[in-house]
Amino acid sequence: MAQEQIKYRQISAKLVGSNVVSYRLEDGNLLKIHIELTRVGVAVDRKAPDGTPIYNFALNPRIEIETKDKTFYAPAPPIPTQSTSDKKHEQAYTT
Repeated sequence: MAQEQIKYRQISAKLVGSNVVSYRLEDGNLLKIHIELTRVGVAVDRKAPDGTPIYNFALNPRIEIETKDKTFYAPAPPIPTQSTSDKKHEQAYTT
């Protein structure tokens, strides 16, 4: 059985305040939650039972943890391999 569809009209939204909420965790690390609102719509031909508008929204959350010692791990950059015929084009890679 097909699920009922509601028609929405896309509306714009303006950020009020900060889009980041921060929490200091018990272990001393800082948890930051960033929220980006990517789409907002209001129902065109329907309202909630109490008469308020029905909204549909999409958001892009990003979680960041800042450790108290400021360290982190990341993948090592690839190390190029050289064939014997290609040694004259040696390159140095830095990060």
